Amino acid sequence: MSQIQKQCAKPETQANIINYLLHQKSNGRAESTLESISEILKRLSRITDLDNPEQFKTTLSNLKWKNNTKNNAALIYKGYAKFINATYTPPKYTEENGLPFIPTEQELDTLITAGSPKTATLLQTLKETAARIGELEKLKWIHIDLQRRTIYITAEKGSNSRILPISEKLVAMLNQIPHDTENVFQTNKHAMRITFEALRNRTAKKLNNPRLKAIHMHTFRHFKGTMEYHKTKDIMHVKTFLGHKNIESTMLYIHLEAAIFLQDTDEWTCKIATTPEEAAKLIETGFTHADTIDGKHLYRKRK
Repeated sequence: MSQIQKQCAKPETQANIINYLLHQKSNGRAESTLESISEILKRLSRITDLDNPEQFKTTLSNLKWKNNTKNNAALIYKGYAKFINATYTPPKYTEENGLPFIPTEQELDTLITAGSPKTATLLQTLKETAARIGELEKLKWIHIDLQRRTIYITAEKGSNSRILPISEKLVAMLNQIPHDTENVFQTNKHAMRITFEALRNRTAKKLNNPRLKAIHMHTFRHFKGTMEYHKTKDIMHVKTFLGHKNIESTMLYIHLEAAIFLQDTDEWTCKIATTPEEAAKLIETGFTHADTIDGKHLYRKRK
């Protein structure tokens, strides 16, 4: 993208984008969807002529974006091209179905520590709640109960809203930032990303750790989902925690957990519980139910 000359969108293109978004809104598109469409079109309008489909295709092919992102942009532009009566056949890029990058907790904490109080609080909230950045953009102080240590996440992208616990550490961080506006984080998600990426790149260079540059704001969500499944082995719990409506979206975390903890030992400590009280004590110390034989419940935990 650095090799492409940046430019200002033509006034007529800007007007077309606005009218297209209004058209999509009148057709019932969700606000979060409209924001995504707007962000992609406005970003591309600064590096190519959106009213020229062939120029758009050439520009898109030269961008150093993942193929999944290119496919998404191509589909968004298809709707825009139809709206302005331009002839356009969207290109198809091979889908990349690799697993998301999961950093270590220490790497996430390194970025949190490196941020300003406000940025550090934002990142700690991402880490503990697995919220999407668009959900935190809408987070208001009335959604946080500092006494009960809970936070209400207003869902986006067709997910479910949820109430989640937060740590005393996050409560302390929230108490240290200004409470003088309705919204907790007083900026939009685009500005949040710019601030985070500058922090991430600066810290990666300072510590000579290129892995940090692979961390995005959504990486915090993937990390938390993976850790929740590793801790509970309960995919329905993870589904509820992340606000997914479809279990298919949550199944990813089974694969991520298996990949991340592949090096775990295959040696186990096994215990037998014959009463509910014995079973409860084993569960409290990290054992999970493995089998039931002759009415006796077998529990196991990795050594």
